[in-house]
Amino acid sequence: MAAPARRARSLLELPALRGRGSRDYRAPPPPRRSPGPWWPDPDDPLTPRWQLGPRYAAKQFARHGAASGVAAGSLWPSREQLRELEAEEREWCPSLAAMQESLRVQQLAEEQKRQAREQLIAERMANMPQMIENWRRQQQERREQEQADKERRARLQAEAQERLGYHVDPRSARFQELLQDLEKQQRKRLKEEKQRQKKEARAAALAAAAAPDSAASVAPRS
Repeated sequence: MAAPARRARSLLELPALRGRGSRDYRAPPPPRRSPGPWWPDPDDPLTPRWQLGPRYAAKQFARHGAASGVAAGSLWPSREQLRELEAEEREWCPSLAAMQESLRVQQLAEEQKRQAREQLIAERMANMPQMIENWRRQQQERREQEQADKERRARLQAEAQERLGYHVDPRSARFQELLQDLEKQQRKRLKEEKQRQKKEARAAALAAAAAPDSAASVAPRS
C-alpha cells in the first residue's frame, strides 16, 4: 500500500518541479501577409520558378480578383493547351457514347470467343469416338510390336546360345556381342526386304499404267 501512495504523491508534485515558466509559455503567432497580392522578385535567385509563371498569376487572381492586376483573358488556355486538355479529357473522362461503344465492342469480342470455344468443344466431342478408336488401335499396335520385339529377341538369344553353347552365360560380353551382331544382320535383311517390296510395287504400278496405252495402240481401226 505504501508504494502506490508514493507514486501518486510524486505525480502530484511533478508540476511544481517543472517550474512556472513552462506553464506560461505561448508560441508566437505565424507571420501574417499583407492583405493585397504579393509578387516575388524575378531577379532573386531563390525565387521558385513556378511563382514566375502563369500558375502563380492565376492563384493571385483567384485570391484577390481584379485587385491582383492580372488580366482575366491572359489566364485562358491557348489553343494548343486547350487541345491537350480536350485530348486528356477524352482519354480519362470519355463520353457516355464512347463508353457504350467500348462496352459493346468488349461484349462482342467475348461473345465471339465464347462461340468459338463452344464450336471447338462440339467438334472435339463429335470426333471423340474416332479419337478413342484411334487411341485403342495405337495401343494395340504398340502391344503387338512389343510382343513381336520380345519374341524376336528371344529367337535371337536362342540362336546365339545354339552357336556358343548353352553353358555360356547370356550376360557375358561374348554373348552380348554375338546378339548385337545377329540383330544387325536381321535389321539388314528386313531393310532389304522392304526395298524389294517397294521395287515390286513400283514395277507393278508402271505395268498397270502402261497396259491401257498398249491396249489402245493395238485396237483395230474401223
